[in-house]
Amino acid sequence: QVQLVESGGGLVQAGGSLRLSCAASGSIISINAMGWYRQPPGKQRELVAVITPVVSTNYADSVKGRFTISRDIAKNTVYLQMNSLKPEDTAVYCCNEEVTYSSGGRLYTADYWGQGTQVTVSS
Repeated sequence: QVQLVESGGGLVQAGGSLRLSCAASGSIISINAMGWYRQPPGKQRELVAVITPVVSTNYADSVKGRFTISRDIAKNTVYLQMNSLKPEDTAVYCCNEEVTYSSGGRLYTADYWGQGTQVTVSS
């Protein structure tokens, strides 16, 4: 009922910038918390940033001051602006959203994940 589609990953040199987008589509009533996670090669997935419905944000210590999470409610889209990228930021980045949607006349709330987008930062 709900799909998340990510875009914006790629290859960039250290010090460069990228902007990731994650657009949700489907029978969406509301989107609650929205976040970005990443999984570096050979490591476990980790939280990068999260934004709540009241636009409260939280960041991993490793990205504070360099990354900015934002959302466009009208477009059901969450963004991750990544500046001053470092080689250690190399990972597959996935968005995660808690979505309330309608189906068969009823409301449901569930977590959804994007397909992931590769970010590679060269030194």
